[in-house]
Amino acid sequence: MAGLARIRDAEAARSALREGGTRARITVHLGTCGTAAGAQAVLDAAVEEARRRAFADVAIVSSGCAGLCGREPMATVEIAGQPPVKYMDLTPAKIREIIERHIVGGTIAAEYALAAGLETMF
Repeated sequence: MAGLARIRDAEAARSALREGGTRARITVHLGTCGTAAGAQAVLDAAVEEARRRAFADVAIVSSGCAGLCGREPMATVEIAGQPPVKYMDLTPAKIREIIERHIVGGTIAAEYALAAGLETMF
C-alpha cells in the first residue's frame, strides 16, 4: 500500500511540474545501483532540506536507474523553462548544496553536473 502511495505521489509531482503546479522537481534515481551507492540518504537529505526551507513549489521524487551505475548516486534537477541537469556522485551534503545553489540561487553546481539538457520534460 505504501508503495502505491509513493507512486501516486511521484506521478502527481510530475504532473504538477508539467502543468505549472510546481516550479522545480528533483528526481533522485533509486535503481539497485543507486540504492547500493547511497541514493536513499541523498533522497532523505533532499526531502529534509525541502521541509526545512518550507518549499511549496518544489517536488522531490524518486525514479529507477539513471543508466550510469558508476556515477551513482545521481539526481536530476528540473526547473520549469530550463534544461534539466543531471548530477552525479552525490552525497547528502552535495544535494543540500545543489538545492542552495541551483534551486534557490539559480546557478548550476557545475562541479557535480554530468550533463544539462539531454533529457526532455513533457
